Amino acid sequence: MKTSAILIFIISISLFESKLRDMTTMEIIRDMGIGINLGNTMESCGDWIWEYGDHSVKSYETAWGSPVIQKEMIEGIKREGFGVMRLPVHWFNLMADDYTINDEYIERVKQIVDWAIDAKLYVILNIHHDEKEFFKNMPTKTDATLKNFKKIWTQIASAFKSYDDYLMFEALNEEACWGDVYNQWSGSDAGKKEVFDYTYQLNQAFVDVVRESGGNNAERHLLLAGYCTDADLTCDSMYKMPKDPANRCAVSIHYYTPATFCILSEDADWGKAQSTWGTKDDIKELNNKFDMMKSTFIDKGIPIIIGEYGATTTNKDMDSVRNFIYSVCNAAYSRKMLPVLWDGPDGFYNREKGSLNDAVLREMLNSVKG
Repeated sequence: MKTSAILIFIISISLFESKLRDMTTMEIIRDMGIGINLGNTMESCGDWIWEYGDHSVKSYETAWGSPVIQKEMIEGIKREGFGVMRLPVHWFNLMADDYTINDEYIERVKQIVDWAIDAKLYVILNIHHDEKEFFKNMPTKTDATLKNFKKIWTQIASAFKSYDDYLMFEALNEEACWGDVYNQWSGSDAGKKEVFDYTYQLNQAFVDVVRESGGNNAERHLLLAGYCTDADLTCDSMYKMPKDPANRCAVSIHYYTPATFCILSEDADWGKAQSTWGTKDDIKELNNKFDMMKSTFIDKGIPIIIGEYGATTTNKDMDSVRNFIYSVCNAAYSRKMLPVLWDGPDGFYNREKGSLNDAVLREMLNSVKG
Protein backbone atom coordinates (compact mmCIF):
# COMPACT_ATOMS: atom_id res chain seq x y z
CA MET A 1 0.00 0.00 0.00
CA LYS A 2 1.34 3.45 -0.93
CA THR A 3 2.08 6.03 1.74
CA SER A 4 -0.78 8.29 0.60
CA ALA A 5 -3.24 5.39 0.75
CA ILE A 6 -2.06 4.48 4.25
CA LEU A 7 -2.58 8.04 5.43
CA ILE A 8 -6.08 8.14 3.96
CA PHE A 9 -6.87 4.84 5.67
CA ILE A 10 -5.60 6.07 9.05
CA ILE A 11 -7.51 9.34 8.73
CA SER A 12 -10.72 7.52 7.82
CA ILE A 13 -10.37 5.24 10.82
CA SER A 14 -9.75 8.17 13.18
CA LEU A 15 -12.78 9.99 11.79
CA PHE A 16 -14.94 6.90 12.26
CA GLU A 17 -13.99 6.49 15.91
CA SER A 18 -15.98 8.62 18.33
CA LYS A 19 -13.79 10.41 20.84
CA LEU A 20 -14.58 11.13 24.47
CA ARG A 21 -14.51 14.72 25.63
CA ASP A 22 -12.30 16.00 28.42
CA MET A 23 -15.18 16.32 30.89
CA THR A 24 -15.60 15.00 34.41
CA THR A 25 -18.59 12.82 35.23
CA MET A 26 -20.01 15.70 37.25
CA GLU A 27 -19.75 17.94 34.18
CA ILE A 28 -21.33 15.30 31.92
CA ILE A 29 -24.23 14.90 34.33
CA ARG A 30 -24.76 18.64 34.44
CA ASP A 31 -24.82 18.70 30.64
CA MET A 32 -27.51 15.99 30.66
CA GLY A 33 -30.00 18.31 32.37
CA ILE A 34 -33.05 16.22 33.28
CA GLY A 35 -34.09 12.82 32.00
CA ILE A 36 -36.78 10.22 31.48
CA ASN A 37 -36.89 6.42 31.38
CA LEU A 38 -38.03 4.40 28.39
CA GLY A 39 -39.63 2.03 30.86
CA ASN A 40 -41.62 -1.20 30.52
CA THR A 41 -40.12 -1.82 27.10
CA MET A 42 -36.75 -3.51 26.61
CA GLU A 43 -36.85 -4.69 30.24
CA SER A 44 -40.30 -6.30 30.09
CA CYS A 45 -39.97 -9.94 31.10
CA GLY A 46 -41.80 -13.07 32.25
CA ASP A 47 -41.81 -16.76 31.38
CA TRP A 48 -45.32 -16.33 29.95
CA ILE A 49 -43.90 -14.18 27.15
CA TRP A 50 -41.62 -17.02 26.13
CA GLU A 51 -44.45 -19.53 26.45
CA TYR A 52 -47.11 -17.61 24.52
CA GLY A 53 -45.01 -15.28 22.36
CA ASP A 54 -43.13 -16.03 19.18
CA HIS A 55 -39.68 -15.94 20.83
CA SER A 56 -38.88 -12.69 19.04
CA VAL A 57 -37.34 -9.45 20.27
CA LYS A 58 -40.63 -7.72 19.42
CA SER A 59 -42.61 -10.06 21.70
CA TYR A 60 -40.63 -8.80 24.70
CA GLU A 61 -40.49 -5.18 23.60
CA THR A 62 -44.30 -4.95 23.41
CA ALA A 63 -45.28 -7.40 26.19
CA TRP A 64 -45.92 -4.73 28.83
CA GLY A 65 -47.96 -2.41 26.62
CA SER A 66 -45.36 -0.48 24.67
CA PRO A 67 -45.76 0.02 20.94
CA VAL A 68 -42.78 -0.98 18.84
CA ILE A 69 -40.36 1.87 19.45
CA GLN A 70 -39.87 4.16 16.46
CA LYS A 71 -37.28 6.84 15.84
CA GLU A 72 -39.91 9.59 16.05
CA MET A 73 -40.86 8.51 19.57
CA ILE A 74 -37.26 9.00 20.71
CA GLU A 75 -36.94 12.35 18.95
CA GLY A 76 -40.02 13.58 20.81
CA ILE A 77 -38.28 13.00 24.12
CA LYS A 78 -35.64 15.53 23.13
CA ARG A 79 -38.22 18.03 21.87
CA GLU A 80 -40.02 17.92 25.22
CA GLY A 81 -36.92 19.19 27.00
CA PHE A 82 -35.23 16.02 28.27
CA GLY A 83 -31.49 15.64 27.84
CA VAL A 84 -31.04 11.98 28.72
CA MET A 85 -32.99 8.78 28.20
CA ARG A 86 -32.41 5.87 30.55
CA LEU A 87 -32.86 2.57 28.71
CA PRO A 88 -33.58 -0.36 31.05
CA VAL A 89 -32.80 -3.73 29.41
CA HIS A 90 -33.53 -7.25 30.67
CA TRP A 91 -30.79 -9.04 28.77
CA PHE A 92 -31.83 -12.35 30.32
CA ASN A 93 -34.89 -12.42 28.03
CA LEU A 94 -32.96 -13.79 25.07
CA MET A 95 -29.86 -15.28 26.64
CA ALA A 96 -28.51 -18.81 26.30
CA ASP A 97 -27.80 -21.02 29.30
CA ASP A 98 -24.12 -20.09 29.01
CA TYR A 99 -25.07 -16.38 29.34
CA THR A 100 -24.52 -15.57 25.66
CA ILE A 101 -26.86 -12.71 24.66
CA ASN A 102 -28.90 -13.07 21.48
CA ASP A 103 -27.39 -10.99 18.65
CA GLU A 104 -30.78 -9.68 17.49
CA TYR A 105 -31.50 -8.41 21.00
CA ILE A 106 -28.20 -6.53 21.09
CA GLU A 107 -28.81 -5.05 17.64
CA ARG A 108 -32.29 -3.84 18.58
CA VAL A 109 -30.93 -2.14 21.69
CA LYS A 110 -28.19 -0.57 19.59
CA GLN A 111 -30.78 0.77 17.15
CA ILE A 112 -32.70 2.50 19.94
CA VAL A 113 -29.47 3.87 21.42
CA ASP A 114 -28.45 5.16 17.99
CA TRP A 115 -31.78 6.93 17.51
CA ALA A 116 -31.40 8.61 20.89
CA ILE A 117 -27.83 9.76 20.28
CA ASP A 118 -28.80 10.98 16.80
CA ALA A 119 -31.46 13.07 18.53
CA LYS A 120 -28.72 14.56 20.77
CA LEU A 121 -29.89 12.67 23.82
CA TYR A 122 -27.56 11.07 26.32
CA VAL A 123 -28.35 7.40 27.06
CA ILE A 124 -27.97 5.41 30.27
CA LEU A 125 -27.91 1.68 29.46
CA ASN A 126 -28.22 -0.94 32.18
CA ILE A 127 -28.96 -4.50 33.26
CA HIS A 128 -32.51 -4.50 34.63
CA HIS A 129 -34.55 -6.95 36.76
CA ASP A 130 -33.67 -10.29 38.30
CA GLU A 131 -36.43 -12.49 36.93
CA LYS A 132 -34.19 -15.58 36.91
CA GLU A 133 -32.86 -14.79 40.43
CA PHE A 134 -29.37 -14.22 39.05
CA PHE A 135 -28.45 -11.50 41.56
CA LYS A 136 -30.47 -13.07 44.37
CA ASN A 137 -28.01 -15.98 44.33
CA MET A 138 -25.03 -13.73 45.09
CA PRO A 139 -24.82 -14.80 48.78
CA THR A 140 -24.92 -18.54 48.00
CA LYS A 141 -23.15 -18.60 44.61
CA THR A 142 -20.87 -15.59 44.85
CA ASP A 143 -18.09 -16.74 42.52
CA ALA A 144 -20.46 -18.04 39.86
CA THR A 145 -22.58 -14.90 40.00
CA LEU A 146 -19.56 -12.63 39.59
CA LYS A 147 -18.18 -14.77 36.78
CA ASN A 148 -21.40 -14.68 34.78
CA PHE A 149 -22.04 -11.02 35.62
CA LYS A 150 -18.66 -10.27 34.06
CA LYS A 151 -19.54 -12.34 31.00
CA ILE A 152 -22.74 -10.38 30.47
CA TRP A 153 -20.98 -7.02 30.80
CA THR A 154 -18.11 -8.17 28.59
CA GLN A 155 -20.61 -8.68 25.77
CA ILE A 156 -22.44 -5.38 26.34
CA ALA A 157 -19.21 -3.41 26.69
CA SER A 158 -17.78 -4.95 23.52
CA ALA A 159 -20.91 -4.17 21.50
CA PHE A 160 -20.84 -0.48 22.49
CA LYS A 161 -17.10 0.19 22.92
CA SER A 162 -16.89 2.60 19.97
CA TYR A 163 -19.69 4.86 21.27
CA ASP A 164 -18.75 8.26 22.63
CA ASP A 165 -19.59 9.77 26.01
CA TYR A 166 -23.23 10.29 25.12
CA LEU A 167 -23.57 6.67 26.27
CA MET A 168 -23.22 5.77 29.94
CA PHE A 169 -23.29 2.21 31.32
CA GLU A 170 -25.18 1.39 34.53
CA ALA A 171 -24.08 -1.73 36.41
CA LEU A 172 -27.53 -2.96 37.42
CA ASN A 173 -30.87 -1.66 38.63
CA GLU A 174 -32.25 -2.29 42.13
CA GLU A 175 -30.99 -5.84 42.46
CA ALA A 176 -28.10 -5.11 44.85
CA CYS A 177 -30.38 -5.82 47.80
CA TRP A 178 -30.43 -8.97 49.94
CA GLY A 179 -33.18 -8.67 52.54
CA ASP A 180 -32.84 -12.33 53.52
CA VAL A 181 -29.28 -11.67 54.70
CA TYR A 182 -29.71 -8.20 56.18
CA ASN A 183 -33.09 -6.91 57.36
CA GLN A 184 -32.82 -3.15 57.67
CA TRP A 185 -36.04 -3.00 59.73
CA SER A 186 -34.96 -5.57 62.33
CA GLY A 187 -32.89 -3.23 64.49
CA SER A 188 -29.93 -5.58 64.10
CA ASP A 189 -26.79 -5.13 61.99
CA ALA A 190 -26.53 -8.88 61.41
CA GLY A 191 -25.52 -9.48 57.80
CA LYS A 192 -25.11 -5.78 57.04
CA LYS A 193 -21.39 -5.81 56.27
CA GLU A 194 -21.88 -8.92 54.16
CA VAL A 195 -24.51 -7.42 51.84
CA PHE A 196 -22.66 -4.15 51.41
CA ASP A 197 -19.61 -6.18 50.44
CA TYR A 198 -21.66 -7.98 47.77
CA THR A 199 -22.62 -4.60 46.33
CA TYR A 200 -18.98 -3.52 46.34
CA GLN A 201 -17.90 -6.73 44.57
CA LEU A 202 -20.50 -6.32 41.84
CA ASN A 203 -19.61 -2.67 41.29
CA GLN A 204 -15.89 -3.45 41.20
CA ALA A 205 -16.41 -6.32 38.75
CA PHE A 206 -18.46 -3.98 36.54
CA VAL A 207 -15.78 -1.28 36.53
CA ASP A 208 -12.98 -3.78 35.86
CA VAL A 209 -14.74 -5.46 32.93
CA VAL A 210 -15.70 -2.21 31.25
CA ARG A 211 -12.28 -0.62 31.69
CA GLU A 212 -10.56 -3.69 30.20
CA SER A 213 -12.94 -4.06 27.22
CA GLY A 214 -11.21 -1.72 24.78
CA GLY A 215 -12.29 1.23 22.68
CA ASN A 216 -13.76 4.17 24.54
CA ASN A 217 -14.66 2.01 27.53
CA ALA A 218 -11.34 2.74 29.21
CA GLU A 219 -12.72 6.18 30.09
CA ARG A 220 -16.48 5.79 29.67
CA HIS A 221 -18.61 7.38 32.38
CA LEU A 222 -20.20 4.68 34.56
CA LEU A 223 -23.14 4.47 36.96
CA LEU A 224 -22.73 2.26 40.01
CA ALA A 225 -25.41 0.43 41.96
CA GLY A 226 -26.45 1.99 45.24
CA TYR A 227 -27.49 -0.46 47.94
CA CYS A 228 -31.13 -1.22 47.05
CA THR A 229 -30.82 2.20 45.30
CA ASP A 230 -32.17 3.46 48.62
CA ALA A 231 -31.09 6.93 49.77
CA ASP A 232 -30.56 6.05 53.45
CA LEU A 233 -28.81 2.75 52.78
CA THR A 234 -26.58 4.06 50.00
CA CYS A 235 -25.58 6.99 52.20
CA ASP A 236 -24.58 4.55 54.93
CA SER A 237 -20.90 4.57 55.87
CA MET A 238 -20.65 0.90 54.86
CA TYR A 239 -21.23 1.78 51.22
CA LYS A 240 -17.84 1.88 49.47
CA MET A 241 -16.89 3.15 46.03
CA PRO A 242 -14.94 0.69 43.85
CA LYS A 243 -11.51 1.53 42.49
CA ASP A 244 -11.68 3.17 39.07
CA PRO A 245 -8.46 4.22 37.30
CA ALA A 246 -10.44 6.68 35.16
CA ASN A 247 -12.25 8.22 38.15
CA ARG A 248 -15.44 8.48 36.10
CA CYS A 249 -18.17 6.95 38.23
CA ALA A 250 -21.51 8.17 39.57
CA VAL A 251 -23.81 6.48 42.09
CA SER A 252 -27.42 5.48 41.41
CA ILE A 253 -30.21 6.23 43.89
CA HIS A 254 -33.95 5.93 43.25
CA TYR A 255 -36.53 8.12 44.96
CA TYR A 256 -40.05 6.87 45.69
CA THR A 257 -40.59 8.46 49.11
CA PRO A 258 -43.12 8.21 50.60
CA ALA A 259 -43.96 4.85 49.04
CA THR A 260 -47.57 5.19 50.22
CA PHE A 261 -47.95 8.09 47.78
CA CYS A 262 -45.54 7.12 45.01
CA ILE A 263 -46.33 3.41 44.71
CA LEU A 264 -49.66 2.58 46.38
CA SER A 265 -52.84 3.29 44.43
CA GLU A 266 -54.90 1.46 47.08
CA ASP A 267 -54.33 0.30 50.64
CA ALA A 268 -51.98 -2.62 51.21
CA ASP A 269 -51.03 -4.71 54.24
CA TRP A 270 -47.86 -2.61 54.67
CA GLY A 271 -49.39 0.84 54.28
CA LYS A 272 -52.38 3.07 53.61
CA ALA A 273 -52.47 4.69 50.17
CA GLN A 274 -51.83 8.44 50.25
CA SER A 275 -53.70 10.46 47.60
CA THR A 276 -52.07 13.83 48.24
CA TRP A 277 -48.55 15.14 48.80
CA GLY A 278 -47.05 18.52 49.57
CA THR A 279 -47.41 19.34 53.26
CA LYS A 280 -44.63 21.10 55.17
CA ASP A 281 -43.60 17.74 56.57
CA ASP A 282 -43.53 16.22 53.06
CA ILE A 283 -41.30 19.01 51.78
CA LYS A 284 -39.07 18.80 54.85
CA GLU A 285 -38.59 15.05 54.38
CA LEU A 286 -37.71 15.59 50.71
CA ASN A 287 -35.13 18.27 51.46
CA ASN A 288 -33.61 16.29 54.32
CA LYS A 289 -33.10 13.26 52.07
CA PHE A 290 -31.52 15.28 49.28
CA ASP A 291 -29.33 17.25 51.68
CA MET A 292 -28.11 13.91 53.05
CA MET A 293 -27.26 12.67 49.55
CA LYS A 294 -25.50 15.93 48.76
CA SER A 295 -23.33 15.91 51.86
CA THR A 296 -22.50 12.22 51.49
CA PHE A 297 -21.58 12.26 47.82
CA ILE A 298 -21.84 15.54 45.89
CA ASP A 299 -19.87 17.58 48.43
CA LYS A 300 -17.11 14.97 48.20
CA GLY A 301 -16.98 15.15 44.40
CA ILE A 302 -18.97 11.96 43.77
CA PRO A 303 -21.84 12.47 41.28
CA ILE A 304 -25.37 11.20 41.95
CA ILE A 305 -27.99 10.15 39.42
CA ILE A 306 -31.59 9.76 40.59
CA GLY A 307 -32.17 7.00 38.05
CA GLU A 308 -35.86 6.69 38.89
CA TYR A 309 -38.44 8.85 40.61
CA GLY A 310 -42.15 9.35 40.12
CA ALA A 311 -45.62 8.51 41.33
CA THR A 312 -48.58 6.50 40.19
CA THR A 313 -51.51 8.64 39.01
CA THR A 314 -54.26 6.17 39.93
CA ASN A 315 -56.45 7.48 42.76
CA LYS A 316 -54.17 10.50 43.17
CA ASP A 317 -54.73 14.22 43.26
CA MET A 318 -53.04 15.35 40.03
CA ASP A 319 -51.84 18.64 41.46
CA SER A 320 -50.05 16.61 44.13
CA VAL A 321 -48.51 14.34 41.50
CA ARG A 322 -47.26 17.34 39.52
CA ASN A 323 -45.95 18.97 42.68
CA PHE A 324 -44.11 15.82 43.75
CA ILE A 325 -42.48 15.29 40.34
CA TYR A 326 -41.46 18.93 40.07
CA SER A 327 -40.20 19.07 43.67
CA VAL A 328 -38.03 15.95 43.32
CA CYS A 329 -36.69 17.12 39.97
CA ASN A 330 -35.84 20.53 41.39
CA ALA A 331 -34.37 19.14 44.63
CA ALA A 332 -32.02 16.93 42.61
CA TYR A 333 -31.07 19.41 39.89
CA SER A 334 -30.47 22.28 42.31
CA ARG A 335 -28.01 20.05 44.18
CA LYS A 336 -26.17 19.12 40.95
CA MET A 337 -27.74 15.68 40.69
CA LEU A 338 -29.41 14.24 37.59
CA PRO A 339 -33.16 13.47 37.99
CA VAL A 340 -34.54 10.80 35.60
CA LEU A 341 -38.32 10.41 35.67
CA TRP A 342 -39.70 6.85 35.61
CA ASP A 343 -42.18 6.43 32.78
CA GLY A 344 -43.91 3.57 30.98
CA PRO A 345 -46.20 3.27 27.93
CA ASP A 346 -49.27 4.62 29.77
CA GLY A 347 -47.38 7.20 31.77
CA PHE A 348 -46.49 10.84 31.33
CA TYR A 349 -44.95 10.68 27.85
CA ASN A 350 -47.24 9.71 24.97
CA ARG A 351 -45.13 7.57 22.67
CA GLU A 352 -47.60 7.70 19.79
CA LYS A 353 -47.84 11.51 19.84
CA GLY A 354 -44.23 12.10 20.80
CA SER A 355 -45.08 14.54 23.57
CA LEU A 356 -45.91 14.74 27.25
CA ASN A 357 -49.61 14.30 28.00
CA ASP A 358 -49.59 17.10 30.56
CA ALA A 359 -48.55 20.52 29.22
CA VAL A 360 -48.53 21.97 32.75
CA LEU A 361 -46.09 19.30 33.92
CA ARG A 362 -43.90 19.93 30.88
CA GLU A 363 -43.62 23.61 31.76
CA MET A 364 -42.90 22.80 35.40
CA LEU A 365 -40.12 20.36 34.51
CA ASN A 366 -38.53 22.65 31.97
CA SER A 367 -38.55 25.52 34.47
CA VAL A 368 -36.19 23.51 36.70
CA LYS A 369 -33.29 24.16 34.32
CA GLY A 370 -33.96 27.89 34.35
